[in-house]
Amino acid sequence: MSRRFVTLDVFTETPFSGNPLAVVLDSEGLDDEAMQRIAGEFNLSETVFVLPPTDARHKARLRIFTPARELAFAGHPTLGVAILLALRDARSGLTDAIAFGLEEAIGTVACVVEAGEGRGRGRFKLPVLPGYDGEGPAKTLLAKVIGLEPQDIGFGRHVPSRHTAGPSFIFIPVNARAKLDAARLDMAAFSAMDEPAALYLYAVDPEGLGHRFHARMFAPHLGITEDPATGSAAAAFAGVMMEFEPLGDGEHDVFIRQGLVMGRPSAIALQMVIESGALQSVEIGGSAVVMSEGTLLV
Repeated sequence: MSRRFVTLDVFTETPFSGNPLAVVLDSEGLDDEAMQRIAGEFNLSETVFVLPPTDARHKARLRIFTPARELAFAGHPTLGVAILLALRDARSGLTDAIAFGLEEAIGTVACVVEAGEGRGRGRFKLPVLPGYDGEGPAKTLLAKVIGLEPQDIGFGRHVPSRHTAGPSFIFIPVNARAKLDAARLDMAAFSAMDEPAALYLYAVDPEGLGHRFHARMFAPHLGITEDPATGSAAAAFAGVMMEFEPLGDGEHDVFIRQGLVMGRPSAIALQMVIESGALQSVEIGGSAVVMSEGTLLV
């Protein structure tokens, strides 16, 4: 049978930048193996399959696959599908911002989207707060894995740490933007790690005011050599901010640039709400543009 698909560039307003995403709209009848094979065929960091929701109050149920495995949650598939479904509603005459839920393995993700002409902007709220997974590996080990020196890792109060927002990440603070750009993954050293995990490198934006960062993400064990934009890592970064930054109560906006070294610049907005010194909510925002539409003959 034929199945419609759409590709989008996510966390960008500009075609040929951001993180590419494949969305299969007619996913009923596909089993786990078929979904994984289709994700391998697209060979993007993630492919998402849209299914009818289990609760009629929600918009859709999503299953998300990297080229190597299924994920319980990922940020750019969530945002991309939310914007795509809002664009389809806009074709039907619904032009205002719309809110709806998307069912994922991590829980129901609340989304708000404003749709334009072939593009849109949206945000989503995590159904669970980021979790702390412990201290990161030693700087000497991480430096070998990412091709830097131990003294390049860490700044201010920031040291390597592990946090999760669905997928788990090792967060590696790098003390200069130029060193972040120069990092290169050593696959032999990465493979020798006790538990290979997604590596999220970040550095302060030297030209930005407020909480602005540049980031890179490597996850070869998931079939992702480097990712142009990683929404789930940006969500987990809220845990990093809570651990290492002196944030007070109220709303805090964090802006993350990613994908520049790859030639696919991306912009991710993270909003945190803190009450009585505790993190209360995390939202991720950004834009997406439709790039192609077609049919899978499977």
